[in-house]
Amino acid sequence: MRKVALIIVAAAVAAVVITQAEAAEFPRAGLVSQDAPLRGAPRDTASLQAQLGRGEALEIRGERGDHWQVWDYRRERGGWLRKAQVLVLPRGDGAAPELLAQLRLARQQWGTEGLGLGLAAAYVQAATPAEFAGPGGAEALDALATFAERIADRASLPNAKLGEGQLAAQMDVAARYGLKFEQFDAEDGRVQVCYDGDAFRRVLAVAATPEQRVRAALALTRPDCLNPRATPREAEARDQWRQQVLAQVDATTLPVHWKNRLQMRRAAVSASLAFAQARRGAAGEAAPALAEFAAIVPSELTEDDQAAYADAAMRVNAARWLGTSAAARDFGAVQLALQPGADGERCVELKEAGKLAVRRCSYGQVALASASLNREGRALALAVQPLDGWRELWLFLKDRDGWRVEVLPPAPAQPGLGVAEFAGWVPGGAQMLLAREFRAEGKTRRSFEVVSLATLATERQSPEPALLGAFQRWSDPAWRSGSPMRR
Repeated sequence: MRKVALIIVAAAVAAVVITQAEAAEFPRAGLVSQDAPLRGAPRDTASLQAQLGRGEALEIRGERGDHWQVWDYRRERGGWLRKAQVLVLPRGDGAAPELLAQLRLARQQWGTEGLGLGLAAAYVQAATPAEFAGPGGAEALDALATFAERIADRASLPNAKLGEGQLAAQMDVAARYGLKFEQFDAEDGRVQVCYDGDAFRRVLAVAATPEQRVRAALALTRPDCLNPRATPREAEARDQWRQQVLAQVDATTLPVHWKNRLQMRRAAVSASLAFAQARRGAAGEAAPALAEFAAIVPSELTEDDQAAYADAAMRVNAARWLGTSAAARDFGAVQLALQPGADGERCVELKEAGKLAVRRCSYGQVALASASLNREGRALALAVQPLDGWRELWLFLKDRDGWRVEVLPPAPAQPGLGVAEFAGWVPGGAQMLLAREFRAEGKTRRSFEVVSLATLATERQSPEPALLGAFQRWSDPAWRSGSPMRR
């Protein structure tokens, strides 16, 4: 009997010691692991204090049964949460590695962006200066930026509602951790939300892996996150900065699919920068963009890269005549000359037998080097780039009333991204070969056409030039060898 009493006393003492040890663990840091209601008491029927989003940071001050007693410093409000809804953060010497492991798990799961942001912030706080300056710090920053980019992409979907549901909670959690987002009105009527990229910039400044560096550079130079209302001067400065960011990544250390993505972005940025320089009268040349595009390995492109590859091809193709323009062209009976016009315009004058036959002006880049006269001397094609990524075809036609100029755009739509280019003359003087490529409604379309010179109507067309006999027989050799549209 006395032995049993001693066991009971010992058990009671042990329980008191354990309770005191547990009590000494408070306060603890925790993260909301799933969207949960903050209650006024440790009961599911207690009054609702606030609705908490996944990833919000809390201080755990006590416990009762299956509930934690917590304090929300942001709302300056306390309450109770079920233990299953709170992730207690580790502390001590091994906290940083454990947090990094949890961060890797969260990164692999879509929908956990809020929780991932909280884990990344916790790692930054728990890591020593040496840990943060090493690979672990780069991985945490890379994950933090990736979570922010995912939230921005979700907020940019056509049916996204920024002020409602889980998306609103994620945006709110991101704001709590100091992340900033920008919003633009996209061409298709939706709102484009973009992460400002601060964590990606920090990735480029620490000991990051080549893949982390290229991922950061590509995120910082996204074309869909460029302000569409930027002035020409602002756009050129922005493209110069984008080019400098991309130059910080060593392409030779990358796997081929990442190298392809880097080359595509470099080619597109170089093409945009060349157009901006040419527009203000500087020596903008397409050679760097063409070289970057030529370094792409098409056989190693992934399915997800096809849209970016098409966009890069159109931008490079639109700018490929920059730096090659001549002041005049002489075709014998017909001469072309480029003259200055009013308010910065460039005017093309076509003369026949020494007399001015027709004149047309544009604020765009007129490439006289691209001019091609058909064998009959009654049609002349000329490439003109009025906007970045958009190149039209001017067609000079002669009929019984004299010469006139027609403009063939890449698509019958508002200028965006596209190219219309001369591909060859069909013998007989009645037809021309025309190639078009443009992006509309989120899709890229290519069309190879046989066009009537009398009506400019398309008589035959195909998505591939090899399917049209006229393209196999009469396509221009310079077009076959030089156009990115034949990729």
